[in-house]
Formats: sequence, C-alpha cells, structure tokens
Amino acid sequence: MNDSFISTDTPVDLTNCDREPIHILGNVQSFGALIAISADWIVQHASVNTGDVLGVAHDQMIGLPLVRFLPASSVEALRERLGGSSHENAVMRLFGFDLFGDGRLFDISAHQSGLSFVFEFERKTRGRDHDELAIVTPMMRKVAAETDLTGVSQVAAQQLRNLTGFDRVMVYQFGPQGDGTVIAEAKAASDSESYLGLHFPASDSPRQARELYKRSLLRLISDVDGAVCPIEPQFSPEGTPLDLSLAVTRAVSPIHLEYLRNMKVRASMSVSIVINGELWGLFACHHREPLYVDYERRTAIELLAQFYAYELERQEARGVSETAGRAQRLHDRLMMSLSSGEDLVRGFPGIAREIAKVIPHDGIALFSDGKYVTLGNAPSESDFHTIARFLNTAAASRVYATDHLISRLPSMAHAVDCCAGILAIPVSRSPRDYIVLFRTEVVRQVNWAGNPHKPVEVGGFGVRLTPRKSFEIWKEEVGARSEQWSQTALRAAEAIRVTLLEVVLKLSDEVNAERKRAHDQQELLIAELNHRVRNVLGLIRSLVSQSRKSATTIEDFSSAIDGRIHALAQAHDQLTQTEWKPVAFRDLLQVELQAYLAGEDERVMVEGPTILLAPEAFSTMALVFHELVTNSVKYGALSTHAGRVAVKIEEDRDGFIRIRWSESGGPAVRPPERRGFGTTIIEKSIPFELKGHAEMTFELTGMRAEFLLPERFVKVQTEPAPVAPTPSQTPEPVNLSKLSGVAMVVEDNMIIAMDAADILGDLGVKTVHTASTVAEALRIAESNKLVLAVLDVHLGTETSLPVAQVLEAQKVPFILASGYGGQGDSLAHFPAAPVIPKPFTVETLSAAILRATAGE
Repeated sequence: MNDSFISTDTPVDLTNCDREPIHILGNVQSFGALIAISADWIVQHASVNTGDVLGVAHDQMIGLPLVRFLPASSVEALRERLGGSSHENAVMRLFGFDLFGDGRLFDISAHQSGLSFVFEFERKTRGRDHDELAIVTPMMRKVAAETDLTGVSQVAAQQLRNLTGFDRVMVYQFGPQGDGTVIAEAKAASDSESYLGLHFPASDSPRQARELYKRSLLRLISDVDGAVCPIEPQFSPEGTPLDLSLAVTRAVSPIHLEYLRNMKVRASMSVSIVINGELWGLFACHHREPLYVDYERRTAIELLAQFYAYELERQEARGVSETAGRAQRLHDRLMMSLSSGEDLVRGFPGIAREIAKVIPHDGIALFSDGKYVTLGNAPSESDFHTIARFLNTAAASRVYATDHLISRLPSMAHAVDCCAGILAIPVSRSPRDYIVLFRTEVVRQVNWAGNPHKPVEVGGFGVRLTPRKSFEIWKEEVGARSEQWSQTALRAAEAIRVTLLEVVLKLSDEVNAERKRAHDQQELLIAELNHRVRNVLGLIRSLVSQSRKSATTIEDFSSAIDGRIHALAQAHDQLTQTEWKPVAFRDLLQVELQAYLAGEDERVMVEGPTILLAPEAFSTMALVFHELVTNSVKYGALSTHAGRVAVKIEEDRDGFIRIRWSESGGPAVRPPERRGFGTTIIEKSIPFELKGHAEMTFELTGMRAEFLLPERFVKVQTEPAPVAPTPSQTPEPVNLSKLSGVAMVVEDNMIIAMDAADILGDLGVKTVHTASTVAEALRIAESNKLVLAVLDVHLGTETSLPVAQVLEAQKVPFILASGYGGQGDSLAHFPAAPVIPKPFTVETLSAAILRATAGE
C-alpha cells in the first residue's frame, strides 16, 4: 500500500485514519473478481484473479471488448440489466447466472464508477434451490413484534446472527461526534466475552469510512489473513485510480485488518443502518474463523437491516405522535393560564410549572423586555447576559440545545454547577427574548473498549499507526456535561416556542395584532399539517392491516388496498381544496366514508335535504366529520360489521340547519375518561369557528352528536345535486397491449418511481428509465427514443417543466402527475398534457396514457 498519503513528518495519532483513501486501495478480496469497462464495453481494468474465478487471464482482457471473453448473449443480458440503473449509487444484482452457458453459475454485481462500469463476479456455491425472501420474512415479523429500541435491536441482532452464521453480531449506534456504543449483542451462550454497553471512540470508525457506509450498505471481509488481488492497471491513462466505493469485493485497509486481528477476529461483516439519509449505526458481525457469505444471502441481509431501520423510524414516529399530543395539551394549558391578559413576566410561574410537566430540568429563566426572572438552579443575571449574547449568534427562531455548554462557551466553565447544559426557546423575533432551561453537571462513567487516549506508536506499516491491541474495559469519568436533551424534549420545546409566540402576539400592540397573528397562524398551520400527515400515515397502516384480515387472495388484497388508499387521497384533496365554491355536504361525507367503507355504503344512511357548505365552513366541517368517522371506525359503530350510522339533516324554523349523527349496532359505549384532541375538534370547532352549536352524548347503545349551523354558512339546494364520483367508479384499465418500447418516469421519490415503472411494465413497456432530477431526465431523453413519459410536476427544489418542453419538441407523449390538490399556477406554464393525481393506480395511469397517446 502506498504510504504517500500521510506525510512522514506528521505526528501519528488515531485521527490519521481519517485521511486514508480507503475507496481507492486498488485491490479486491480473493472471493470475487472485478472487471471495469468503458462506456463502449472495452475492458479498462481487471483484477489478477480473473483466471481463478472466470477462467480468463486478466492480462489477456485489458484493452479488448468484453464480448471477446464472454458469450454475446451474456454481454447483452448484462447490458440490459445495467441500463435499468439510473441513479448515482445504483447497483445491479444478478444471482445464479449461467455466465458462460456451461452450467457454471455466478452472482454478479455491477455499478457505475466515474466514467467506468464495474462488474464483480462471485462463483455460486449453493445453486438455485433456495428462497432468501422466505427465510427473511419470518425474521422481519419477529423484529416488528418488538416495541422499544432495546427489544427490537436485540431481536434484530439475533435474527441476523441466525441468517449469517457469524459468532457474534452487534448493533452499534453512533453518537453525535462519530463515537459509538454497542446497544445489542447476539453470541453463543458459551462465549464469555461481551462488548455489550462498551463505548468506542470516533477514531475507530473514521470519517471517510462513515461516509462510505452511507453509500455502500454492506461490507464483507471473508478472511482477514486472506490474499488480496491487485487491480491492473492501477491507474487509468489519465493517471487516476479506480474508485471502489461501491465495490462489493473491495479489499480493506491493512490498518483495519490489524484492528480486527487485535480483536481476535478472522472474518467480519458490517451492515449499515441508515435512517432519513443519515448513518444511525451498524450491524457489526465477527467470526473467529474465515467465513464467506454469498452475494445473494448478503442481499437478504441488507433487506433485514433496512427493515430494522424502518422499525426504528416507526418507533420514532410513534414517539413524535405522543409528543404532539402532550404538546397540544401543554398548548391548551398555557393558553388557559395566560387568558387573563397578564404578560409573560407575571405569568412566568405558571408557564414554568407547565413546562416542568413535559421537560425535566433543574432551573428555568425568562428573559423578556430586558427583565430576567428565574426559578430553581439558574445562573446569575450577569452570567445569563453572556449566555444570551451567545444565543443571539445562533439561527433565529430555532430552539437551541446543548448538554456541554462550555465546549461552545468556555467562559461559563465556572457555572457547570447550574448550567452545564441549556435548552433555549426563543419567544420573540426582535429583540430576542428567551425562556431557557438549565441542567446541572452530571459526572458519569463511560465504559470504553480500551483506552481511547492511549498513545500509539509507528508500527509495521511505515508511518501508518498500529491500532491499539487492548479492548479490555477502560473506565473514564466524564464531567462538565449535563444529561442529554432527548428528541422528545426538543420536539416539546418547539411546540412551546410556537405556543409562547402565539401568546406574545396576543399580548402585543393591538394595531399590529392581526399582522402578527397571521404570521403565528402560519406556524400553527404547519404544525397542524404535520399532525395530519402523520394521521394519514397511521390510517394507511390501519387500512393495510384491516384489508389483510378480510382478503382471501393476493389479488383481492391488492385491489382493496388500491381502492381504499385512492379514496383516502380523494378525502385529503377535499379537505385542502381552496377553490371557494360551495360544496355539497353529502359529497364531503361520502368521500370521507369511502376511505373506510368502500363497497359498504348501506352502513351509513343520510336523510334530509341536500345542503351546500359555504367555503368558509368547508374546512371546519371536513375536520369535524373526519374525526367523527375516524372515531367510529376505531371505536364505534363502524368498527364492527353490524354497526350502522344514521345522519339526519333538518331545517329549523329559525334558519339554522340541524345535523344529527347517530351510531348503533357497535360495541357498548363508555364516556371517555378524558377529552382528546379529536373530541375537542368535534365539540368546539363549530361553536368557535361558525358560531353554531355542537353536542356529543355517549349512550350505551351508541354515540350521538348534534350540530346547529347558522344559515350564512349553509343553504338548502333546491335542484338535484350531481353525483360525486367514488373509488368504485374509477375507470377500468385500458387495453394498451400495443404499448412497447422505451419509457421514462421522472419522480423524486424512489418508491413511487418504482411503482410507476412496474405499472408501465405491466402495460407493455419493454424498458423503463427512472430519473429523480431534471438533468438526469434530459440525459435519458437525449439518449433514448422514448414512446412515453410520466413526469412528477414538483421535483424537490425544481419542477419538470424543462423536461416537458423537450418532450413536446420531440413529439413524445407525456403525463403530468402531482400530489398537490390544486395546480393552476404550476401547470399554467406546462405544455398541454393529461394530469393525474397521486397516488395513481393502473386504472388512472392507463386511462391517462390513452389520452396522451391519442393527442388529447
């Protein structure tokens, strides 16, 4: 290995690993062979073991077409598979492929590296008589059954050990500075050595390694003492080495191999745990003897690891939902306690008591209009002014938190007994006022896997460092820090920030009150939108669960899910529509119910005249009846097959419209022990927003609700109302058997893009390219003769307008897709094309294709 990457006059320490170019080491492990080709399929590089793996000497291949050494049919199959990969980190996988047509099977990986395409070949050792998905699926169910981080991590580690055969499998969670802790461990009962709970310094996983873990999710070292096979030539004619970042057979740094030997490990595998695009942790697998895991099994392992990451995200989402509920209750209590009109300083004791119920702390202070008041263990006013000036340099309108204040503000070292950690909540725009929570110093003991501070000496790798040889527990007392602020505390603090901002606006100058209230309302609407989106995700999960219980075949299950999610999307569009036209109440109710009762319309009976809701009342009524339907589906009459709901509409003599909601045939009803957020919407929205009346009663035989709406918000329709479309009336799939050739899907969500590509494939398209950006889409459009394209209108920070204009010039028919309810302004600049909402189905997409190809 070339030593020139680290200068000989550089002091050697653990951070030198951060500079090692591990992605261009120029070798592969012996279990696989590598061939790199140019865009015209000329061999540029080959590992010296191609003769052992493929039976073709590497030096015979360089500079010649790949088709000279592989059958033309195999090259064409590889070319077709590689053409389906469109994004930067895409990896093509092919398992059990008869590469030479002689019965020898290979697992093959392919990806793009710069201007080259890299193929890696591993001899298949198990044949084709196995089903990896059948093995992994029950393991996923066991992981999903756990409800907390410790449980799900331990089960995942055990299942991964069962799948891989490694002696030890650990779940390693990274800290904010790159250090990490083993939070779960699966090993043989006879193995007395354990790493559970041990802490590892950031230098054990250098920065460039952590970045590589995000791109390449699995790395296998089958034998730390195994021979490595150089790639020749080492450099291209331009003098650059081959980037092996995504190579599955890539050899690893001798420093890391020495590190593993010091741990008495002969084989190792690491699997990345990536959440929201960030490296959360790793599955670290160790074996005392050499161990090879074939590529198909490694792919199944990746799937299990990604499912574990999904479970962590799901648990986090549940915590967010619970936090949102607590934050809403805190909002209500704070608004009630400050309703008398007193300012923040006079109301501070009440505010502090409510905050303490949600976020534990040792002291709290308010700094408002130059006044400083405190409760509990808080710094002096002069010290706080130092902290306030520091906070003023942080981003505006953001909660700021740290558990190690002196690392950011060394001048506060004398005050760790009261403010080792702070959480600051800005409560104004300018001048900056704050509520700040303080936590005192907590001296804690950290168990390190060896001494992280122990000096190292130059070892057998020249100027490279020799990794530490001892991993025995080394205990360190860590001070000047407070207890960490949890994600729950940070979310609650953000909710408090929004609430207190509302209070400040309420108590401010009446001349500017409307303007400031509008600004605050925008933030509250963002919080409400976040709440609604999470509800929709929860509803979709419930629809999947309930549909699975009643479906008897995969086709029935797929059809039920497709129709109900489509109905749910229609309800969401109605809820957010802003076209300011009167809306029929029956349409509102019907669309809401179709999300749950597709095909069971007889369970809800509506009697009385047809009424139209004014635009000002539509959102309020949609929220109220969304909660009524949701509660009935979860707990009331619509939760059982025998349950029924009657909705009766009447005209009162005084001009009011009376709507009665009556449930029957469901479970026995008990009054709720507390009023939740949904109940608050039902009981208070209409009186507060529409100056009407609302009443709920919980009778044993079923819940009842009655609403009175003033005549200015509702009118009786004298002429027949048009029939609103329902999911059951969506068009049947159009016969597109003649559709073939190459199509393109432009979509920035990978799952939606894959779904669209699958639908187009089912409709007859031979090849579907996907793109997530305008630049990528334009390259595909220029290099392919397209017969059709599906364009998402919004692609993150850009729109697909340039792509639509190019396609129009090429006379390629295309369809516009969007998840937004209204697109008037956005679509005004696009060329004319059919528009479909998301989520789309095979029916809606095929109908749009027919229109597009017909020139409509």
